[in-house]
Amino acid sequence: MKAVVFQRPGEPVEIVDVDLAGPQPGEVRVRIAAAGVCHSDLHVRRGEWAAPTPLVMGHEGSGVVVELGEGVTSLKVGDHVVLSWVPPCGECRYCRSGHEARCQKVATVLAPGGVLYDGTSRLSLNGQKLHHYLAVSSFAEEVVVPASGAVKVRDDAPLDVIAIVGCAVATGVGAVLNTAAVEPGSTVAVIGCGGVGLNVVQGARLAGAERIVAIDLRPYKTELAVQFGATDQINAAETDAVEALFALLPEGVDYAFDVIGQTTTTEQAIRILGLGGAAVIVGLPPTGARASFEPLVLAESDQRILGSNYGSVRPSIDIPALVDQYMDGKLMLDPLISARRPLDEAADALDRLESGETLRTLLIP
Repeated sequence: MKAVVFQRPGEPVEIVDVDLAGPQPGEVRVRIAAAGVCHSDLHVRRGEWAAPTPLVMGHEGSGVVVELGEGVTSLKVGDHVVLSWVPPCGECRYCRSGHEARCQKVATVLAPGGVLYDGTSRLSLNGQKLHHYLAVSSFAEEVVVPASGAVKVRDDAPLDVIAIVGCAVATGVGAVLNTAAVEPGSTVAVIGCGGVGLNVVQGARLAGAERIVAIDLRPYKTELAVQFGATDQINAAETDAVEALFALLPEGVDYAFDVIGQTTTTEQAIRILGLGGAAVIVGLPPTGARASFEPLVLAESDQRILGSNYGSVRPSIDIPALVDQYMDGKLMLDPLISARRPLDEAADALDRLESGETLRTLLIP
């Protein structure tokens, strides 16, 4: 099959013919309908995150189940699925307590190892092992994933739209509703209005926030954020974002979401909090990045700093619910999709994402 292979930082990704072995017990094979191009893929391409190489890229996608491994009863051939880059093991203490986004086996086996749960890969190139990226590797015509990483959704939802639910939407909306548990009437600031940030904005709208301030360097992104529910805009390229925020809301905000993940934006999120406020770190920085804050202010103001991994979602519950909300007209997905392109244009799609030209490009094998 065709797949996008990343060898090492500094080298262009390539689309090549690779071999995909069949599913082992507890796994399924999925024919990819669409795969989303995400900033996490850029972190790997730049070498900012450690990842075993060579690997097949991609961690966001949708498709149709075409083969079941031994013992799989939760799915059947023909099911429409959204892929989850956290395929819960169901056995660790976090999964058993309902915190599946913290799954220990995902964190210690799948993600760092570039393998599936049995410690091996289904991918190879001319006999050489290729690694899975986050147990998905969706920049390909087909994938083999743990059955828990293929989440069944309704058949009438368009697969070339709902692919983005598996990362951008679940991460952004989940950060608001699950991690932060934003209350109705709250004030919210969203720093970074890309694919994930716009989902934070509409998550805040769904939560009933009274004021939602969209902050970005690019005016077209904050203008788009208004369509998703933002009540105010700040162009951070032309003004100091912190000063502008306090001009709008002198008491600060109840919730500040850093969806960029840079040291400066994390520190801004903490600085714009009001009494009892929470800064939620959604965007992921390069490995080793450090941010600073004044602990005395945090303690005296009864504030919190929260990390949000994958929107604290329970994939089998939250992903179908998000798809339902889209189909019911409560969740906007179509405006997030900047383009649909063939798989062999993955390198250019990554370049355009890095330049800030696009929100989400879908690769269609």
